[in-house]
Amino acid sequence: MRVEVIAIGDELLIGQTINTNASWMGQVLSMNGATVQYATVIQDDEEAIIDAVDRAMSRVDVVLMTGGLGPTKDDITKHTLCKYFNTKLEINQEVLAKIQAFFDARGKEMLDVNIQQAALPVDSTILINDQGTASGMWFEKNDTILISMPGVPYEMKHLLVDRALPLLRERFEMAAIYHQTVHLQGIGESYLAEKIKDIEDDIRAAGIGLAYLPSPGIVRLRLTSEKTEKRKTEIEDFIKKIENRLPKHTFGRGELKLSEVLGELLSTKNATVGCVESCTAGGLSSEIVSVPGASRYFQGSIVSYSNELKEHFVGVKKDLLINFGAVSEEVVRSMAENGKRLLNVDYCLSISGIAGPDGGTEEKPVGTVWIGLATPNGVKAKCFLFGDQRDRNIRMSILSAMNLLRCELLEINF
Repeated sequence: MRVEVIAIGDELLIGQTINTNASWMGQVLSMNGATVQYATVIQDDEEAIIDAVDRAMSRVDVVLMTGGLGPTKDDITKHTLCKYFNTKLEINQEVLAKIQAFFDARGKEMLDVNIQQAALPVDSTILINDQGTASGMWFEKNDTILISMPGVPYEMKHLLVDRALPLLRERFEMAAIYHQTVHLQGIGESYLAEKIKDIEDDIRAAGIGLAYLPSPGIVRLRLTSEKTEKRKTEIEDFIKKIENRLPKHTFGRGELKLSEVLGELLSTKNATVGCVESCTAGGLSSEIVSVPGASRYFQGSIVSYSNELKEHFVGVKKDLLINFGAVSEEVVRSMAENGKRLLNVDYCLSISGIAGPDGGTEEKPVGTVWIGLATPNGVKAKCFLFGDQRDRNIRMSILSAMNLLRCELLEINF
């Protein structure tokens, strides 16, 4: 089944909103044996919609459209599709009753614009939306299907998974696809490929797909095949080989985040952690507490951006700052050690670096970051050199600090 995804919305084109719908739909469709061949983003404009639909209907089996189905006057998708498929709108009494119940349950008055959301194309199959007031619509023309859904992510997901996919499975042969993803931190894509080239050769020889999915500080490896027990076992065996070869870097699978892995380890060991941050300015602490239940192990943090705070609040000796500079092994070790005592924690992470874009020197260029870790058994520190992009440097500092603690908790030599 060949698919094109069309996303409607000026806010997507100007970068005000990120098109997360398309990426999510691609993942779900691929797992269900469909192939997304095109993804298009267009204006909420009649001419743009008709042009995009016309091209899509000529080259794929199914067109999935999101957006432009709200109650306001600038949402014109429904009217434009009626024009394209030569049909008209009519109040659907079943949908109207659901919209009325939606507003009654919330104690709100239903306005005329809300009533008009029950005006739906006569010559279409209506996909009832249990999560909102905008229904999905299924059209057919010349053996091609177009499914229009609202752009609100949770509504779109409900309509695709619970309404559209069951109908599509009746129409098309959709072999289920299985994939598993393993996450690695602190290793570049090319270096990783070199480290596992023999395993990669075996994976491809077995007929299993392998994709490298890099992002700042993280590389995801996705293994894909048809969904059979034999294939699932083979993929599991290959992932275990990668994990055993690179324990310092592999930290989780699927959608698991590094902060979740770290939280589980701390909880299991009944250990507490705190942070003393400089260049990340609280970003590390924020990432740690993004996990529900983080209060079990996270005690607090100190953001000591200036040298004055490092000295007077954290207790870093002035001569260390003068002789070695804020971005140094000596200073981050002192930050971590003093932070462990001040915060009364088992482990304390400290970070001090030159995030950029300026502030670097020949000896310490932009991207130089020192990370310290105070543990029940002593203090250690490690230097990283990331690059010249500020946001990436901050993000990679946060991930590297968490992975440093993960390795310490698992007794892996970092």
